[in-house]
Amino acid sequence: MSQSSHSKLQDLLAARFSDAPADVPQLENADLLHAMVARGSIRAFQDRPVPMDLLETLSAIALAAPTKSDLQQRDIIALNNSSKRQELAALVGGQAWVAGAPMILVFCGNNRRQRLLHDWHGVAFANDHLDAFFNAAVDAGIALAAFVTAAEATGLGCCPISAVRNEAAAVSKLLDLPDHVFPVAGLAVGYPVAAPQIAMRLPLGATFHTDRYQERDLRQTVDTYDAAREAAQPYQQQRFPETFGTSASYGWSEDKVRQYSQPERQNFGDYVRNIGFLLD
Repeated sequence: MSQSSHSKLQDLLAARFSDAPADVPQLENADLLHAMVARGSIRAFQDRPVPMDLLETLSAIALAAPTKSDLQQRDIIALNNSSKRQELAALVGGQAWVAGAPMILVFCGNNRRQRLLHDWHGVAFANDHLDAFFNAAVDAGIALAAFVTAAEATGLGCCPISAVRNEAAAVSKLLDLPDHVFPVAGLAVGYPVAAPQIAMRLPLGATFHTDRYQERDLRQTVDTYDAAREAAQPYQQQRFPETFGTSASYGWSEDKVRQYSQPERQNFGDYVRNIGFLLD
């Protein structure tokens, strides 16, 4: 990595973290690392289709990512049909940016194939408990992250859509998902209208640990982060002002508290059990 590339990485990390590493080592593949640190979710896309051959290639790259014990319990469904995309957008709340995405992918956890293997070999499936669901969900999440990194390296922009789990049963019906296959997240994909803002993250002191988990001075760390983020990247609107009123100072922690003050996905556990998972 050249000195200029090295300095750029340090600057990008400093834009994310108030306690970014002071001594970043010399690293290879600078362009990819810069893009990973500078990335952000894209919700405004050019009116330009994403070629299917590019999507297939990126999906292959994503599916080359790590998977628990080589079980390969993750699938990607590309909604090439515009009517399907509009139906999915309606299911996730009719958000305009979702409806306007040139492509939507749905990343699914798939424990069905493993169970079929047991049927075909005549061997009982001995792990019918929470971990069966968890492994497949994590596999799908790993593939999602790998796809985002690969897609953004080609100039595409992405934004995950967790709201597919708000109406998981309806999304499953739309996609013809069988039992033991479930949506983990959608992903809007397209060519961005503009580069994203680099969102500030919690300090590494709160989220990176050595040898053991620690919460040293966490309250003060979050308060300081709230103030810094409000000053540099204020929220454009406050959630649920009809319930909470309008705060003179509105930081990240209050926004997240307000967000999770409202019930969300209360029926997701029932959905997971209804498609055959035991969550013991």
